[in-house]
Amino acid sequence: MSVAFVKEPNEDQVEVLPDRDLGTDPNIVTPRGLHLIDGEIAALDARLIEARDAGDKVALAHINRDLRYWKARHATAELVRPPHDPQTVQFGCVVSIERPDGREQRFTIVGIDEADPREGYLSYLSPLARTLIGKSVGDTVKAGASDAEITAIAAG
Repeated sequence: MSVAFVKEPNEDQVEVLPDRDLGTDPNIVTPRGLHLIDGEIAALDARLIEARDAGDKVALAHINRDLRYWKARHATAELVRPPHDPQTVQFGCVVSIERPDGREQRFTIVGIDEADPREGYLSYLSPLARTLIGKSVGDTVKAGASDAEITAIAAG
């Protein structure tokens, strides 16, 4: 039988990992978001050296894929600085809302990679951020199952 039809495992061969999806939405970032992207690249560069030194080909494949993603995110990043004295909710702004039960919440509208809702960072593409953008203090917005009032807007 021809060798061409025999698939022998090769310990030096690592599956090529598909690239991470970059999406099609604009990659707008805050100064904090750009700093976080730079941090990811630096951390991955350090891990890449460690993986090379260890000869860990699987780790190298994962790290190289992630590096391609973060470098592409950096290359396409559009830095947007929040306004100094915003009158309406915009990208980069910190927004405070009050819910009917008296609970207050603060959110910062940020880029996709910077989003962390548990920490109060909402992607500008999230439903709540889309509802908030363009609104002013005193406006009522739909926030989940109930309404909420915007009580403050500040530069991020």
